[in-house]
Amino acid sequence: MEEDDVTIREQNFHSQVREYIICFLLFAVLYIVSYCIITRYKRKSDDQEDEDAVVNRISLYLCTFTLAVSGGAVFLLPFSIISNEILLSFPKNYYIQWLNGSLIHGLWNLVSLFSNLCLFVLMPFAYFFLESEGFAGSKKGIRARILETFVMLFLLALLILGIVWVASALIDNDAASMESLYDLWEFYLPYLYSCISLLGGLLLLMCTPVGLSRMFTVMGQLLVKPTILEDLDEQIYCIHLQEEALQRRLNGSSSHAYTRGSSTHQLNKELDNIRNQRNKLERRKKASGWEKNLLYPIVMLILLTGTTISVLMVALNILYLLVDETAMPKGSTDRGIGNTSLSTFGVAQAVLEIILMFYLMASSVVGFYSLRVFEGLTPRKDDTTMTTIIGCCVSILVLSSALPVMSRTLGITRFDLLGDFGRFNWLGNLYIVLSYNMLFAVVTTLCLVRKFTSAVREELLKALGLDKLQLSNSPTDPESGKLSANGHQKTL
Repeated sequence: MEEDDVTIREQNFHSQVREYIICFLLFAVLYIVSYCIITRYKRKSDDQEDEDAVVNRISLYLCTFTLAVSGGAVFLLPFSIISNEILLSFPKNYYIQWLNGSLIHGLWNLVSLFSNLCLFVLMPFAYFFLESEGFAGSKKGIRARILETFVMLFLLALLILGIVWVASALIDNDAASMESLYDLWEFYLPYLYSCISLLGGLLLLMCTPVGLSRMFTVMGQLLVKPTILEDLDEQIYCIHLQEEALQRRLNGSSSHAYTRGSSTHQLNKELDNIRNQRNKLERRKKASGWEKNLLYPIVMLILLTGTTISVLMVALNILYLLVDETAMPKGSTDRGIGNTSLSTFGVAQAVLEIILMFYLMASSVVGFYSLRVFEGLTPRKDDTTMTTIIGCCVSILVLSSALPVMSRTLGITRFDLLGDFGRFNWLGNLYIVLSYNMLFAVVTTLCLVRKFTSAVREELLKALGLDKLQLSNSPTDPESGKLSANGHQKTL
């Protein structure tokens, strides 16, 4: 009997060690990828051997950790879905015994824990540490900056806890809720993270429909469009003439001291725009026939199909919510991963759900940076400050943490939320969930209709003579990649 107990304890010990090793390896891969991404956009001028360099390096490591946690949150639900299907397909396979319910639940709990840690501790610390200089009258150095950072974090924690305490007291004023107000670990942190997840879901609701319509424009800029009734040689020749004319004007203005300044800066900006147009035209000319005539229509068709399927699945989920209570998103504490398939069509539907999740996440990021409110956070290669990187990491963390909740709320998947992700209070409110689905379907449809009818609207405005009311501030049109009507091509 004692030998059996020892054997069971040894098996549990080895299983736990194996789970720790797997989690460490997965996080190490995400951390390396995140570090490569951040260093690609980080401003190189920040690399200095002084006190600020140490502060920037610490902030860089914290941002890398946060971005790695964001990647884990993105892959969390797809990894769980595909693991469930693999265990159903190969239940007795010896080589996949490490893939079990305990590992999946452990990953969900770790991502939830690290998301809270990054959102409420690490990222505020990185920002305050980067902006700190030490208190007045104290000796300057790393210790003084750390002391100021911790004081600011303490004051921020008091402010947030006070706001949450007042909000929860106003919303729930019964006796049980009043007693729970003094429970920091079991009430404050889950309630606060539930509010953050709701804000993240609303941010996804705002960014994803915009990103779904914007994806067509982004892919149109990355791919080569078909050449229909266009003479690329003539356009390249005109661009060359414009470039030479601007170069002569720039050389002439540089020889006169009184013409320097804003005019030279404007000429350089116009010359860069002309060169970008020339590079795009030369790329279109050098592209192969299959790339121009086959790849572009296929990618556009894939984007349209993915968007249509997403809207249809949300519409079906709205019907399920009206007639079936089991369609409500809920949490699960059952560790029985691999017992039943949550996809009607098995592996094929699971793969489709995973593709749609990644597509929605990519669309939400594109839509986030397309909004005018967040345009200032757009990263630029080798020219992004650490403050901007911190803002980008926090934004992506909020979006990625809300992705599993949004996917389950919209009915993209039927996989129940595990860990703390299923403990959000607002997930049990039918009116919030139903309104969320209806807003997503309506806003996405309106964005797509507006996107695909923009050409018709432009022609109607031209026919009515109202196109001149739309003024352009630049000589190029970013949507079509062509010269605008009031650009330099008109002066030739």
